[in-house]
Amino acid sequence: MAKTIHTMIRVLDEKKSCDFYTSAFDLSVADRYDFETFTLVYLSNTDSNFEVELTINKDQTTPYDLGNGYGHLAVSVDDLDAEHARIASLGLKPRDIVEFHREGSLMARFFFIQDPDGYQIEVLQRHGRFK
Repeated sequence: MAKTIHTMIRVLDEKKSCDFYTSAFDLSVADRYDFETFTLVYLSNTDSNFEVELTINKDQTTPYDLGNGYGHLAVSVDDLDAEHARIASLGLKPRDIVEFHREGSLMARFFFIQDPDGYQIEVLQRHGRFK
């Protein structure tokens, strides 16, 4: 059976991206591999084995075109309100908290935040299927 291990995104500024993911989600550099034309940085934390792989192409000087196919990365937290307040206090500009109800019950509480390269991250309250 397949096991999900990471997602990869291309970023323009390694330091800016690492600082964002560390501040917003407590991800730190697990490994960093520098090659002639690109660098790979793997970010993780102790809550999950799943990693975010940042790819920094050394010849890229303009922001990436994210196109219309990318959706978002999702993370779950124990206390959504506290995380929203913490992230806002860092000046990272989270969007408002939204609630989805289905068949009269709460399905999800979440907010979105955008990283320095424009990637969307959904922050979900741990509840139901969103563990």
